[in-house]
Amino acid sequence: MKKLTIIILLFLLILSGCSSNTNNTSKQAGENSLKSDWKEITAKAKGSKVNIFMWGGDEGINRYIDEWVAPRLKEQYNIELKRYPMDAVEFINKLKTEKRANKKAGEMDVIWVNGENFKTAKNEKLLLGPFTSKLPNFKQYVDTESDDINYDFGFPTEGYEAPWGKVQFVFAYDSNKITNPPKSIDELKDWVKKNPGKFTYPAPPDFTGSAFIRHVLHEKSKDYNAYLNKFDEELVKGEADQVWNFLNEMEPFLWRKGKSYPQSLSQLEQLYKNGEVWMTMGYDEANASNLIKTGEYPASTKTFVLDMGTLSNTHFLAIPYNAPNPDGALVLINFLLSPAAQMKKMELEYWGENMSISVGRLSEQDKHIVESTDRGPATLSQEKLSSHRIPEIGGEYVQWLERGWMENVANK
Repeated sequence: MKKLTIIILLFLLILSGCSSNTNNTSKQAGENSLKSDWKEITAKAKGSKVNIFMWGGDEGINRYIDEWVAPRLKEQYNIELKRYPMDAVEFINKLKTEKRANKKAGEMDVIWVNGENFKTAKNEKLLLGPFTSKLPNFKQYVDTESDDINYDFGFPTEGYEAPWGKVQFVFAYDSNKITNPPKSIDELKDWVKKNPGKFTYPAPPDFTGSAFIRHVLHEKSKDYNAYLNKFDEELVKGEADQVWNFLNEMEPFLWRKGKSYPQSLSQLEQLYKNGEVWMTMGYDEANASNLIKTGEYPASTKTFVLDMGTLSNTHFLAIPYNAPNPDGALVLINFLLSPAAQMKKMELEYWGENMSISVGRLSEQDKHIVESTDRGPATLSQEKLSSHRIPEIGGEYVQWLERGWMENVANK
């Protein structure tokens, strides 16, 4: 009996050692990847499986990953790609739990993040990195001097995430009802007063509504670039009254006289579809074209940006600290930054959004492809959009303004 007990104990010790080695191997894999050259990384990734965790609410984006990216990743690198639909908040919370439990071997290789979720992940050391300097396509095609690459809602990226794509805020309108759309925030207010009930915006903290009030701040502030620096409450306090005064002056002329606001972008879009309002807005320059294509928006829909610019939002891909296949993750992200993958993503058939790589760094042939890509009848030209981009401000400012709107506009 004593002999049997010793054998069992030895067996359990062996299992424990194997488990520890597995965890240690997984923990060290990411560190090793960051020390390897690209040839070693691609060799180790060959024949592996990569798990990408990402928002799954858009069928076009899902098809882009499943029908276009996955087969080519398999063909070119012999890597199997598996997509897991999950909201960013959920997988960030999952990573937090794993970190607290000291779980060194996770399930997520690549995650789709930006904004506060990235800030949380980076501050709480949930990410592998910095890794972008390892990616050949990042070094060749990404404008590494651009603020919207180096900052994510005012928070420094420092190579911990790679830019996947860009969207730009645009206003959409029915050209049968509006012949000369506003060129500034002040012109918009004048138009609203002349056309009572035909304009509104989603109530913050809705993402789109929150962005609308930041456009007011942008045109009313003395130096918008100051908001790209560390949070300064005195700065925003000193300029916020102009924002509240502007919004309160416009409020009686809004849809339902400003007594209620749409609670989401989808509600605002429905008002536009019904003809109750003549204008809508959002962070997707190709959205109107997509909805014309499906018959949800009238064919007379067009889009515009303000002369002083509209917010441009970059979204990113990152690698968790405990990614089971960091080499495969690096190969996938590099592939997604290739001109072929970025240009395909622009097509309305899949996504219709803008590239994260610089057009100026493309070959002449690829530049021609970009210029000739049909992004739909309501989508502004690449030149028009890129020349009217303004960067996002820090998340603390965004939250401060959202609270301020509730106190100084909604509850007044």
